[in-house]
Amino acid sequence: MPTIDVSAALVFREGKLLITQRHAEAHLGGLWEFPGGKREPGETFEQCLRRELVEELGIEVEVGALLEEITHEYPERCVRLQFFLCILPAGEPQAFGCAALAWITREQLGEYSFPAADARLLGRLRRSSELWSA
Repeated sequence: MPTIDVSAALVFREGKLLITQRHAEAHLGGLWEFPGGKREPGETFEQCLRRELVEELGIEVEVGALLEEITHEYPERCVRLQFFLCILPAGEPQAFGCAALAWITREQLGEYSFPAADARLLGRLRRSSELWSA
């Protein structure tokens, strides 16, 4: 089974984290996720993330440190995700390429359903108050 490379952003602002909802007809439709998308041939994960966030949310970010890398096998595909800490210097995201978006607190993480691949990162986010102070 081929592996799909995905780059995702962790954008914190005033104690909240930006999440997006997948379109109902997409793979894992209706679930919430961290904004980003599939890496194109020849792109770095960072380049992919910048492109995807412009397309999906209309924002430009500064891509920072790689926080987590996860490989997860679903029955129909394998994904390798790289999650980067990002800074949103200006602008307000809009749901151009997703069903919805939300800014949530650490306490609200459990109120949203995420793909299974995000489970380890979600646990880390629940335990780490330092990330939320950005």
